[in-house]
Amino acid sequence: MEIPRSAARKLTSVAGSADCAGYGRHTTSASTTREIQDVKQFWQNSRALWLGLALLTTTAVDASAQTTPAQDVAQNLDTSDEALVKQLPGFSNDYADVNGIRLHFVQGGAGQPLFLLGGWPQTWWEFHKIMPDLAKHFRVIAVDIRGQGTSSRPATGYDKKTMAGDIHALARSLGYQRIYIAGHDIGAMVAYSYAANYPDDTLRIALLDVPHPFEGFQQISILPPPHAYEPSSRDFRPHPWWFAMNQVPDLPEQLLQGRMSILQNWVFDYLMKVKGSISPFDRSVFIAAYSSPGAITADDGWYQTFGQDIADLRTYPKLRTPALGIGGISYPLLATFLKQYAAHYTLIELKNTGHWVPEERPRETTEALVRFFQ
Repeated sequence: MEIPRSAARKLTSVAGSADCAGYGRHTTSASTTREIQDVKQFWQNSRALWLGLALLTTTAVDASAQTTPAQDVAQNLDTSDEALVKQLPGFSNDYADVNGIRLHFVQGGAGQPLFLLGGWPQTWWEFHKIMPDLAKHFRVIAVDIRGQGTSSRPATGYDKKTMAGDIHALARSLGYQRIYIAGHDIGAMVAYSYAANYPDDTLRIALLDVPHPFEGFQQISILPPPHAYEPSSRDFRPHPWWFAMNQVPDLPEQLLQGRMSILQNWVFDYLMKVKGSISPFDRSVFIAAYSSPGAITADDGWYQTFGQDIADLRTYPKLRTPALGIGGISYPLLATFLKQYAAHYTLIELKNTGHWVPEERPRETTEALVRFFQ
């Protein structure tokens, strides 16, 4: 591949500004030649990557006419909300029209209201292991947040402040003034935003493994840290590359429509310490939810509003609502956030636990929530 000398100079100048391998530091003709050779070698070494992306794109073009084995399993099972709620005696399947959208939720139990908000790439079903025991102490309301499951997927409104408004309107429609909230992943972001925007209506909140977007998110490198793909290493640190991918307009839908199960299963395994904690049936539930039209576009909206979420956070005073942080694989990030943005917080680190806290450690999660909320 021939690279024009002007392009090579531009590339080496950019690299030099980042102090990468000395590019852009030389001015002699010989060194310029070496720089061009280096750039040519870089692109030659990258051909395999580009070929892989091309193949993925080509395959994704007619993915709607194909199904993966995981999708075949999901299609042969009844993963509807109506069928799922039958596995949870005492719970009902409900909908409410609030804040200009329709929210799906499952509720059961008696006591103070406890709202459970899930995240990516899951639905309300991620809480099914802990809902029955929590219902012995609280009125449990597990919600499919805006864009999730069978809730509405509008074109806008995926900033966490607006999504907190959805939950506030839902609580009011159910007759609740003050509530408890526990959120995981994207749901944790919404839970914090709820307490920040409706402090008088929030009793306590719990954030499971993920904080609200803050300046620390802007420090996440697009390049993986050492051992990022060596889960067995004691120095393993996950690399959330999908944060960046889901920011790109339109492309994820084109690449993943009809193939989302590949990414879901990869992420489940990558961020899981307790193997088997998300069963094949559970995966089929989540795969079915994200295979429906508009699902990928909606969940990308959660990520594409991170910039607005960070800007909103700057306008909030330090949170006075008591907050519990239960961290697995992301405990350091969660702890950093709460120490900076919450005045009254409790931290629990679950050792040998991945990201899927309610599923990997249901007993410990339930006990921690009951102690904190009661």
